[in-house]
Amino acid sequence: MTRDSSARTAVLGSGYYRHHYTDMKPCEGAWSKPHGAAAEQGGDGRGAAGDPWKDCMDTAVQLALTAGQVVKKALAEEKRVSTKTSVVDLVTETDHYVEELIISALREKFPTHRFIGEESTSAGSKCVLTDSPTWIIDPIDGTCNFLEFGVIYHCTEEKMYTARKGQGAFCNQERLHVTKETGIKSSLILTEIGPKRDPATLKLFLGNMERLLTFQAHGIRVIGSATLALCHIASGVADAYYQFGLHCWDLAAATVIIREAGGFLIDTSGGPLDIMSCRVVAAGTMELAQSIAQELQTIDYGRDD
Repeated sequence: MTRDSSARTAVLGSGYYRHHYTDMKPCEGAWSKPHGAAAEQGGDGRGAAGDPWKDCMDTAVQLALTAGQVVKKALAEEKRVSTKTSVVDLVTETDHYVEELIISALREKFPTHRFIGEESTSAGSKCVLTDSPTWIIDPIDGTCNFLEFGVIYHCTEEKMYTARKGQGAFCNQERLHVTKETGIKSSLILTEIGPKRDPATLKLFLGNMERLLTFQAHGIRVIGSATLALCHIASGVADAYYQFGLHCWDLAAATVIIREAGGFLIDTSGGPLDIMSCRVVAAGTMELAQSIAQELQTIDYGRDD
């Protein structure tokens, strides 16, 4: 994940990813539950009737708001910064604190759930998806991520992006809709550079941009936050987004938000999205997503699993 210092502190999220590990694609399952039913069901996040994920989503929204206040306070204070995986991917003590805050609260409420966090994974924890309910968490610049529902909180602008499967995507209760551009020409495309900055990787990155601009794309912009860029696709601010080098915690929440806004996400090869592959093309139409994928040369970042 690549981000500048302002973008990385702008977004806080929390979320839930319910998947079935078949063919590397998440399944679609049952949803919400009556508030407080987790205790009745042994804390597994499922309710007695109707809506098995409502308590999970309500909890995610409240934690995003709480953690957002921590991030906003940290913006006004001097922070110690340490290098994570490279000099362009920095982590502050706030990242660690917020991730622990989120995971501790979720573990207390949903003791049978599993967790994947960016900071803990960077510190050596394994990133493994099983059939158990799993929260994928990026404390800053991103997300709490899930496919049954998605929550992304842009704390400095107080924008809460939410989506539930089959119920639409919203920003502060306003319905989101993607654009319907079908071709690269005249499309506004977003991307991120990715953490690798060696000459060979930069050559591939710039070559991908050059090919898209040859089709007279309206523009290609880098805003410094993968998660915010994906929210811009869901909001109709931009037409498409592609990236190599983002992680499952950058992508999962935005996946359901974009889909519920009417958009599409695919692999950069043109095939189905694999959330663990560290690459994605997202667009308002499948035609535009496929057109972009056809012009991209792969930049290898390995996998999250």
